[in-house]
Amino acid sequence: MKIVVVGGVAGGASTAARARRLNEQAEIVVLERDHYVSYANCGLPYHIGGVIPDRQSLLVQTPEKLKQSLNLDVRVGHEVTTIDRSAKRVHARNLQTGETYIETYDKLVLSLGASPIRPNLPGIDHPQIYVLRNIPDMDAIMARLGPQTQRAIVIGGGYIGVEVAENLVHLGLRVHLVEMMDQIMATLDIEMARDLQYHMADHGVTLHLGTAAESFEEVEGQLRADLSNGEQLVADLVVMAVGVRPNTALAQQAGLPVGPRGGLVTDPHMRTIDPDIYAVGDMVETTHTVTGQPTLAALAGPANRQGRIAADNICGRDSAYTSTQGTAVVKLFDMVGGGTGASERMLRQANLPYGKVYLHPSGHATYYPGTAAMHMKVLFSPDSGKLLGAQVVGFDGIDKRIDVLATALRAGMTVYDLEHLELSYAPPFGSAKDAVNMAGFLAANLLRGDYRPWYAEDYPEKTNLGHLIDVRTAREYEEWHIPGAINLPLDSLRDRSGEIPADGPLYVYCRVGFRGYLAARILMQRGFDPVFNLSGGALTFSSFHPTVYSTGKADYPFVAHAEDAIAEQILTGV
Repeated sequence: MKIVVVGGVAGGASTAARARRLNEQAEIVVLERDHYVSYANCGLPYHIGGVIPDRQSLLVQTPEKLKQSLNLDVRVGHEVTTIDRSAKRVHARNLQTGETYIETYDKLVLSLGASPIRPNLPGIDHPQIYVLRNIPDMDAIMARLGPQTQRAIVIGGGYIGVEVAENLVHLGLRVHLVEMMDQIMATLDIEMARDLQYHMADHGVTLHLGTAAESFEEVEGQLRADLSNGEQLVADLVVMAVGVRPNTALAQQAGLPVGPRGGLVTDPHMRTIDPDIYAVGDMVETTHTVTGQPTLAALAGPANRQGRIAADNICGRDSAYTSTQGTAVVKLFDMVGGGTGASERMLRQANLPYGKVYLHPSGHATYYPGTAAMHMKVLFSPDSGKLLGAQVVGFDGIDKRIDVLATALRAGMTVYDLEHLELSYAPPFGSAKDAVNMAGFLAANLLRGDYRPWYAEDYPEKTNLGHLIDVRTAREYEEWHIPGAINLPLDSLRDRSGEIPADGPLYVYCRVGFRGYLAARILMQRGFDPVFNLSGGALTFSSFHPTVYSTGKADYPFVAHAEDAIAEQILTGV
């Protein structure tokens, strides 16, 4: 059997390597247009910033190593120009010599990836405007950097955009980030993204949100970007990071169809409509785990799994790719954020009912140094409690919680299951009641009717219909409070319940939601109805509405049984 793989990196290289492990006799040819067949493209921004100092460490495999270890015929700098499905052959060109030739196949695998989008704007072709998708792109950016390079503009606030911005700051550049949406990180809901925005601003990145670049012009050796809001920015270089587009032209020319999102259509075995042609990676559409809708996911993990599955089926094993849940994480300076499954925005667009909770547990035991409160959001079915999505932002143990929640979601678990997960605990790593357990407790309590939530986006329209009750300490109240709130600290609530107005709903809140929950339980059992507790407390409120807590800095850890005391210590500087 002869297998021809068009394209390398995550999807193509994984296909070829897996196929060799399953079939020692197969002839396997890999045709890669670029000069690098297997490299760590997720590490490119970090080499630019000097975090990864050794360029060679990004080169995962070379053609020589793949020949020696796996007996693969890897040809870099060879571009496939056409696919002849009826004759089962491809036409290829050696880009260095210009030679053209024909390569036959029994099975063909397409792993053509996606290309950075360069919007059709005036001045977009200026040589000081870069993209970052591969090693040559990285080399071009680094060649531009030097002592005279002091200012940069990054267009786009997705994963690549924010990582490039961070690493340019590491080099001492003054960085402006321009994003057309009113938030960075569109995979997150806006309130979760704001925590990251506050943190980026705290580290010197100037954010221009809800605006777009309209044109570029060279001015005295520098680039001027004209924005849609009338602003003009001047910099030494511009990095375009507004997204990628699947490379499907070759496949479409061969009559292979694309789906509604623009990616190539395959079945769960990664086969196209042609039973002898497979496709993997960024160029294909898959089904979203939660919404069931077609999705594009430019992620290395799915691409690797798809390559493995394609090879399995080519070699006679029945293997299927079920869905993509979009699990991802990003580091921004000292903060980490990410999520899995569907966001609230996605659930609304798909018309799927959901419930949600916010919480701020610590990354590990608070008496062990080095932790802080994280911001967690969990979305679930209001009927069964089945997990639909989760997002976590913070400073300590974030990736660990995202991974646990991603596993639980993939397994079809509910918030009731989260209550009973037995997770590793030692003071440097977690708490006896882990953050994931706490999310389960809150969501399960909500579904059981132990409390009713109100949310930060309910202010002020809904809360104006009732009374706001602040159950934090008097000092916290003096530092900041929601306008119009009555301060009745939790410790005195039972004695002062007679001061609570009885002519409308009560909207209770504290700093993170725990004292508010205790207060709601007290008031509900004393006959007050209805009583609502602010999910996530003042810290989540601050991600919707700017307050003194909207700093993007790690604050003190939250301890449920000692929140009042810790709040007093912070406010007095103890």
